Amino acid sequence: MKFKMAQNSVFAVLLRSPWWMSALVAGVLLLFAKVVPQPALSVFLLFAAVPFVVIAGISGWKRRHHPSDARVQAVTDAVRGMSWKTFGDEMARGFREDGCGVTRVPNGPVDFSLIRSGRVALVSARRWKATQVGVPALRELAAACDAEGAHEGIFVTIGDITDQAAAYAREHRIQFLTAPEMARLMRWLH
Repeated sequence: MKFKMAQNSVFAVLLRSPWWMSALVAGVLLLFAKVVPQPALSVFLLFAAVPFVVIAGISGWKRRHHPSDARVQAVTDAVRGMSWKTFGDEMARGFREDGCGVTRVPNGPVDFSLIRSGRVALVSARRWKATQVGVPALRELAAACDAEGAHEGIFVTIGDITDQAAAYAREHRIQFLTAPEMARLMRWLH
């Protein structure tokens, strides 16, 4: 039997939040432990702070490579102003620096073919500026992945993803590469 935490429990919410929120809760508990006159209550508060310290550590560790919101916004603004040629060159560079073999695909719904550890992923990046991603664009990528026998598809976007598109992507082995991933992939952009 595998333990599964309730999605909206305090600990689950804190795991999805910035590390400092858990650290703040732990700090408040430790402060109360210091000022409370009853020793039994003080010990209880000390032990109650421990899970929050652990959650702060886990949350911080998970986010150690995540770019800040300001960095994500700066990269989003930068790529929004790029031409396809410039953006394509920057994406190819980012994939290479991430350890992928990159082949440009000149025509069709796919722009890049990536190979890493024997796994092939097809990337559709030309519509990165679209304000909203719908199912039709994903259908083209899924068909190309099936035709080429790719392990997965990657759709690049800085736009919003509709619920239908997200569901379609889950069913067809398509991942989204959104603004936070672009900020991580293209570290050199300002």
